Amino acid sequence: MTMEAVPKKALEVDEKSPESKDLLPSQTASSLCISSRSESVWTTTPRSNWEIYRKPIVIMSVGGAILLFGVVITCLAYTLKLGESSCKVLKMIGPAFLSLGLMMLVCGLVWVPIIKKKQRQRQKSVFFQSLKSFFLNR
Repeated sequence: MTMEAVPKKALEVDEKSPESKDLLPSQTASSLCISSRSESVWTTTPRSNWEIYRKPIVIMSVGGAILLFGVVITCLAYTLKLGESSCKVLKMIGPAFLSLGLMMLVCGLVWVPIIKKKQRQRQKSVFFQSLKSFFLNR
């Protein structure tokens, strides 16, 4: 077969090779931001304090409850006269709950200042965007 005998459709298929697909434009930054999970960054709807601090409050509450549970189990393990096997189990489980609860409590406590800092940055960003739009629209 010669080149003249090759059908035109075969040449079109070759033009859409994987190399030519690489040249297609990818998604732009704006389309990525719209489809991202952090869509609340781009919206300006005011949120209540409960909506803002709900997750850290829940984490701190659960962490505090687990911490208290660990304290109670540890105290019971050292004060009650139980069998040796149950005492060993309580002496292992009590400190484990203690450390898990303390870890969750500290994570919640650290999360609050991070959220406050993010709120301040968002307010500054909105302020500078409004200034930018004011000067550019003149």
